[in-house]
This record gives sequence, C-alpha cells and structure tokens, in this order.
Amino acid sequence: MGTVSPVRIGIVILPDQRWSVAGRRWQRAEQYGFDHAWTYDHLGWRDLADGPWFDAVPTLTAAAMVTRRIRLGTFVASPNFRHPVHFAREVTALDDISEGRLLLGVGAGGIGFDSAVLGRPELTPRQRVDRFAEFLELLDGLLRTDRVTWSGSYFAAVDARSTPGPVQRPRPPFVVAANGPRALGLAARYGDGWVTTGAQAPDDEEAWWASVATAASRFDAALADAGRPAGAVARYLNLDSSPVFSMSSTDAFTDAVGRAAALGFTDVVAHWPRASSWYAGDEKVLESVAGLLPRLRAL
Repeated sequence: MGTVSPVRIGIVILPDQRWSVAGRRWQRAEQYGFDHAWTYDHLGWRDLADGPWFDAVPTLTAAAMVTRRIRLGTFVASPNFRHPVHFAREVTALDDISEGRLLLGVGAGGIGFDSAVLGRPELTPRQRVDRFAEFLELLDGLLRTDRVTWSGSYFAAVDARSTPGPVQRPRPPFVVAANGPRALGLAARYGDGWVTTGAQAPDDEEAWWASVATAASRFDAALADAGRPAGAVARYLNLDSSPVFSMSSTDAFTDAVGRAAALGFTDVVAHWPRASSWYAGDEKVLESVAGLLPRLRAL
C-alpha cells in the first residue's frame, strides 16, 4: 500500500485516576498536539478491575469540557454492557457537548470481567460477532434516523427516538475494532475507521508486525468484498499490542510510527505511561515524543 502521510497520532488515557489527576492529562494531550485521545470503555479491565476505575461516558464528557480541538473517543465500546438505544442517546450527548469531536470506537466485546460481571452466560466467539452485527446495525440506524423500530436476537427497539440527532452528519465516525474475518467484514461495511491489535505475539515483535501486515491485507480484501475503495476507511493501529511498549523510548515510538505508516495505517494509538503494571513507563518519554509529533506525522 505504501506510506500514507500524514499519520495522525492518538493517545489512550486509562480511566483509572480521579479527575483531579485525569483532567490535567486530557488537557496535556491537547497541548502536546495529539490528534485524538481515547479512554477504555469497560466496567473493569483485567487485573485493574480491582483498582480505581471510572466510566468512559462521563470521563469523555468532562474531557470535552476542558479541551477545544482534540478528537475524543471510546477505545472501544461494546455490546457486553451497552444497549444501542441507550448508548445512542449517550453518543448524541457526547457529540453535542464536544461540538462534533467524538470518535466512536466499537468492538464485539471479549470474555472477562465485562462479560461476567452482569451474570449473563458466556457467549461463543460466533455469538459475540452475531451480537456485534446487530449492535452496529441498530446503533447506525438510531444515529441516522429518528423513530426506529427494530428487532433481533440480542437487541430490540420500539419507536426509539433520536431527536435532535448528532452534530456530525450522518453520525459520528464508527472506528470498528476487527481482527477476524467476520468482524473485518463488519468493519468494511459500517466503519469510517478500522482499528486492529494484530495477533498476540508475547515475545516476538517481528511476528506481531507480520500479523499486522496480514490484517491490513485482509482488510483490503474485506473492503473489496463490500464494494468500497481501499482508501475509504481510516486505518488505526494499536501500537501497544506489540511486545514492545511504544512509549518505552522515543526511538521505539519513532520506529513503530514509521512501520505503521509503511503498512498504510493512517492513524496510530499509544498509551499514556503508567507508574506500574500495564503500559508502565516514564512520562518524560511522553513529553519527548510530544516534541517529535510534527516530524512523526510526516513519516
């Protein structure tokens, strides 16, 4: 596919800090010059479920109130605990409060805390994708059209209202998380953006990059099957699914952005360094990376 320029660069701020700390991070993300900023949409995440954790919707609402330019997004919302009818109202409000800066990252939802905490039976991978297909179809319809009646195996809506609708028309961009073939098809159909984590490769960075290249090729095929041109959908890569944390050094970050751009990704997403555990790192590296953003966008 060749290099795509400029590359947009985003940052994920986990919702694990009180707003007295988190609010300054969202402001700094904008001041540093990141193009978009995201937070996880989970009821709890991995072993961090035992620690402080805050909801994505009020977090993004507060972030919208203390920023002016940066785009804001869910990374990613899922049907594990979101119902399209209620979520469409939240999305409409977020898009209004942010004055059209919302990016809606959505995914099928995995197993783990989110899927277990509500006491529902665990779904198979096929069932989760079936549910995701319904979630996308209904949410898309609700955000585009007022008064929706719809019924599926997992969700339903009866004369659901959407007035006044979102600021962004026809709706806020869907950034659809997908790695497997059926999910890639959904991303090709509904996505304004596609985000991938590549394959799990705990100790082999080169194997991970090879999996990312394979995913990009498969997404090209999915777009062709959907009758959409290769450049119709923005491509996001979660850099920190790699065995090497992108913010471990400026060299690591520069290398990762360059490799992503060479594979045709229009956007990359990294994580705000944490003191320990997941994404452990030094905020001084983040500050150094921020100084490199104008050059990195042109890779």
